[in-house]
Amino acid sequence: MSDENPYSGAFGGNGGQYAQTVQYGGGGDRAKVSLGDAPAAADLIKDTTTATFAADVIQESRRQPVLVDFWAPWCGPCKQLTPQLEKAVKNAGGKVKLVKMNIDDHPSIAGQLGIQSIPAVIAFKDGQPIDGFMGAVPESQVAQFIEKVGGKGGGAPQIADALAAAAEARTAGDVQTAADIYDAVLEQAPETIEAVAGLGEILFDAGDVEGAEAVLARAPEDKKDAPALAALRAKMTLAAEAAALGNPAELERRLAADPADHQARFDLAMIQNARGERDAAADNLLAIVKADRTWNDDGARAQLLKLFEAWGMTDEATLAARRKLSSLLFS
Repeated sequence: MSDENPYSGAFGGNGGQYAQTVQYGGGGDRAKVSLGDAPAAADLIKDTTTATFAADVIQESRRQPVLVDFWAPWCGPCKQLTPQLEKAVKNAGGKVKLVKMNIDDHPSIAGQLGIQSIPAVIAFKDGQPIDGFMGAVPESQVAQFIEKVGGKGGGAPQIADALAAAAEARTAGDVQTAADIYDAVLEQAPETIEAVAGLGEILFDAGDVEGAEAVLARAPEDKKDAPALAALRAKMTLAAEAAALGNPAELERRLAADPADHQARFDLAMIQNARGERDAAADNLLAIVKADRTWNDDGARAQLLKLFEAWGMTDEATLAARRKLSSLLFS
């Protein structure tokens, strides 16, 4: 990831050197995940002074656009605009940075720029002021201004890098880092479905079902049925069903006594899936399909399709089981 990536911060790069941590356990019946404040927000928004203005604004704007919010403690409209600015900058996913300057404490810069009333927002790019507005404008206009200055999709590369880093961390077994990255992405771009699904799955796998459900609820309404979220919900539903199925050893005993006990085989498959034994779960359901398609109204095949959805269509277990199912159905 590049040095400009607001999601890299202390957790970026390789070698596992990350400032944020996710702590599992800590008492109680369920594993908990405690997420610290994302450093990305601090990287995107800061206060400046006359002494640091050149570095914070002029130099930084050569890397990406910087908005300067000129305000004062006594300014009522400033108190309305500044929170909107901060929210919009976070939601912009790294398109721009926001620097705030208190003109009571540091009046010279505002004077040099000819600012006579506040709030005033000036956008800098390549070391020069390029655009701006005055007054407490509506939130929609703030977002439009940021899009105009930062460009459409300006934060997409940073988000893509962050998601790739999170996936790499999960593959390496470093779920603490992955959770922090997903959480930081959601701080900046709450609509990022991959981060919602990734963080939700980490919480669920840690045993924090309520936490996973809370993360899923953060998904935008028009994206709640996205495949990644549907897969996580299916996984959670299957796990809940498996928890009520009883002792797997008893189910195996029943099958040893009667291999045609399809209900025992079906229940065992659900438990195996909850344990992560996908191939074994699929094989047991396929065995029912092969022995009796009519059992439970073709319930074994229907359940297998639910597993495919939960595992993902490109999962190795899905691909292998789908080939076997096709062979059974069409041979």
